[in-house]
Amino acid sequence: MSQSTVTGEHADILEMLAEQREMFLITVRGIDNEQARTRSTVSDLTLGGLVKHVANTERSWIETIREMDENSAVTDMDALMAQYFMRDDESLADLLEVYRAVADATEEYVATLDLNRQVPLPIAPWTPTREWMSARKILIHIIRETAHHSGHADIIRESLDGANTTRQRGEAAGMEFD
Repeated sequence: MSQSTVTGEHADILEMLAEQREMFLITVRGIDNEQARTRSTVSDLTLGGLVKHVANTERSWIETIREMDENSAVTDMDALMAQYFMRDDESLADLLEVYRAVADATEEYVATLDLNRQVPLPIAPWTPTREWMSARKILIHIIRETAHHSGHADIIRESLDGANTTRQRGEAAGMEFD
């Protein structure tokens, strides 16, 4: 579904999410699988792991909204932590394709979503009792989560090869740097 057919608050939310995805994706522009798996800071985070994580996070939150499961199981922390790592059998191209598919599915679903819908949240260490949140707030959380990890990715990329989001975005817009 094209964002141009969506209006109002739905369009605003989807536009902001698309902008955050775009900024995040700049950080992996032009890298290979080895670079995507490389730890370039003291953190265990890698660019490939972050692509995998933001895709899984977005998909998981949209499923939470869609399923409305008041009896959902406690968050599997081992599975959650595993999504931060790009396995040897995964390629950056495949992870990016998954992320594009997740983005497309999100945009289609959100276009007609009742943003006031109250959604039961999964039980997790940070929410040990059942809580409810509006679909709107969950979508804002997805935007925040994408932006948060975009910052991580920018530092990792700059540590890898000196590239950074601001410079790459400026160069793509025709700006010249010394």
